[in-house]
Amino acid sequence: MHKKLKLGMIGGGKSAFVGAIHRIAARMDNEYELVCGVFNRKPKYSSLTGKELGLDQTRIYGSYQELFEKEKQLPEAERMEVVAIVTPNHVHAEPAILAMQNGFHVIMDKPISLDLAEAFQIRKVAELTESLFCLTHTYTGYPLVKEARDIIKTGKLGAIRKIYVEYPQGWLSTPLELTGNKQARWRSDPKRSGKGGALGDIGTHAFNLAEFVTGLAVTHICADVNKVVNGRVLDDDASVLLKFSNGASGLLSSTQVAAGEENNISIRVYGENGGICWQQNDANSLILKWKDRPTEILRAGNNMSYLSPNTLHNCRTPAGHPEGYLEAFANHYRNFALAVKARQRGIKPHFEWTDYPGIEDGVRGMAFIETAVRSGKSKEKWLKLRVDN
Repeated sequence: MHKKLKLGMIGGGKSAFVGAIHRIAARMDNEYELVCGVFNRKPKYSSLTGKELGLDQTRIYGSYQELFEKEKQLPEAERMEVVAIVTPNHVHAEPAILAMQNGFHVIMDKPISLDLAEAFQIRKVAELTESLFCLTHTYTGYPLVKEARDIIKTGKLGAIRKIYVEYPQGWLSTPLELTGNKQARWRSDPKRSGKGGALGDIGTHAFNLAEFVTGLAVTHICADVNKVVNGRVLDDDASVLLKFSNGASGLLSSTQVAAGEENNISIRVYGENGGICWQQNDANSLILKWKDRPTEILRAGNNMSYLSPNTLHNCRTPAGHPEGYLEAFANHYRNFALAVKARQRGIKPHFEWTDYPGIEDGVRGMAFIETAVRSGKSKEKWLKLRVDN
């Protein structure tokens, strides 16, 4: 009989768009059953959301503290096993730490925390409790992003020399946070978002994508960080020069004031022999450019035998049908479920099952935000990226 993991959720009420995305991702592969949650800091609204989701009224809680306390008292066959934390950034660290201390595995929306100090705390508790942790950096779930990583790992491009990664948005081209827009309001508030605006919201995705695809670590940062819209407290535009562990250089752009742009995150990586190009607007295509032969276009699809085994593991549709954002999100959920089940059965997980973003991705993302912000304010532009506390 197929075993579903019992899932709880913190956050993700009616007006929170990302909560619905997480629930769709969790349902897609039939690996989870949502059994409990606290969906809003106000018990009344948490209860309304829980009822709409068809949950047992006794397992709709008024706080995450109550959720952990009551769930751990339930029989093993009934209690939550994994909790998804889909709250604003300032409500990431404490519930994640309490979850792991009470024996639950964690899936969390990015970035990992409000600041780097909290990220260090989360990492320490994860190490002490040996809990599994998934951070939903969505874009590394795309099949052809994984294929790009696998191609570079084989050395076909030769030594990597140059990386360009870009995430343009236009939704904050006006002071939307002053109009009552809930999503804009908390993302523009340093008490809830942290030190980074665009850097934290989308810059971390671009940073994570660059390190994932290349397999290289960013070592130094030089940033130009801007607040374009008058009166905005946090950055809404940033250009960041990067130095990588092998000596390669890169350029990262994250902006939320590119009017008319949506979410076309993209990456280009160039080595001695050629380069790769991928963009979300055509997520099923990976372009390979060679210095000595014609350009190739690889396409996603679960019957494409030329793709790597890990890429095929993350392909869901036949060739010619698009692999989209929800599928990429769901790949992280599914792989994490397989890793948790392997732990429960006492077996070693396959590599494909462990291919999801984790604690170190979260720590490095917070280090990126804080280093870029400091660089943007500093006269000494090149700063070392530090990930040790």
